Amino acid sequence: MDVFSYWQGFYNNLWFWQFPMATLAISMAAFLVVAIPWTVVAWLDPLSLRKYKIQQKPFEMKKFLLPSIGRIVVNNLILATLLVVSWPLLQLTGVHKGTLPVWYIIIAQLIFFVLLDDFLYYWMHHYMHENKWLLRHIHSVHHRIRNTCGINGNYMHWIEYSLTAMLTLVGPILLGAHIYVVWMWVILRQVEGADGHIGYDIPWNPVHLLPMYQGPIYHDFHHAKFKGNYAGFLPYLDKYLGKTHIPAYLRYLKAKKQGLTPLEIEQGELQAQKNKKTATSLGASKPQSISTHLKARYGLIHNIVRALLNRYGVTRSRGTQCTICGRSPCSDAKIH
Repeated sequence: MDVFSYWQGFYNNLWFWQFPMATLAISMAAFLVVAIPWTVVAWLDPLSLRKYKIQQKPFEMKKFLLPSIGRIVVNNLILATLLVVSWPLLQLTGVHKGTLPVWYIIIAQLIFFVLLDDFLYYWMHHYMHENKWLLRHIHSVHHRIRNTCGINGNYMHWIEYSLTAMLTLVGPILLGAHIYVVWMWVILRQVEGADGHIGYDIPWNPVHLLPMYQGPIYHDFHHAKFKGNYAGFLPYLDKYLGKTHIPAYLRYLKAKKQGLTPLEIEQGELQAQKNKKTATSLGASKPQSISTHLKARYGLIHNIVRALLNRYGVTRSRGTQCTICGRSPCSDAKIH
């Protein structure tokens, strides 16, 4: 059997262009529609929005803008190649272009895709942090950027990019979803992927309308602190699957409920850290300074008294307690 016969004329197959290729194109377009405007905002860094910046430091635009664009191009070319290679298997899946299901079935499927993808992504992401080889050679690429903007969302190693794309297709393949539902799902997934890296926590961001979605703060803390907050959409997974929430993120949410802006929250965090360092420093130095002061003070008095007693020849036996220093026996031969 000729192995290459499985790919014979694939480029003339309309379904090939509608399923893997159109899905890839729609996915990338959805990402750029969200990422580009927010990247422009990050580039301009307007004064009016700085109070909403999650990290109050400059975006790494000059260093990572062009590399991020380059990664997007290269990663999608590699992914397109992998889709061509896997086309014989993709043809066998239940994804179809037949009758579109009723609206509530579509919503139920989208919810299932979110839950399943988030669960799988949590464990993949967590493992990439636990496995030293994967962290050093693959996932560390994405973590080169500590303060992200929109375009940085797809700045990652091509292996991680391809694995993330594979997880996105698991749900639709399991359910045999309609191609239109697949397109809705990848749009939703890429909107979240771009929004999670915009670097601003703005109250009127429309993505906040998504149920249970915490906005960009959740993943932004992952980039800032490196460990914890491993899920994609839903932060509950960190709570129930390993208690991997970042403590600073939880404090942020608490402060946000009190009406504070990201700027005010970060200022409060810095002040708390400063107060903690001051308290620690005082706690360590105060006993030492008191002890040193007492030793110097009473040691000097003892030496003066001892010198006077020596001068006038006053002595006592070594077994008697010293009335000056309180030691028994006293180390001094002459004492009153």
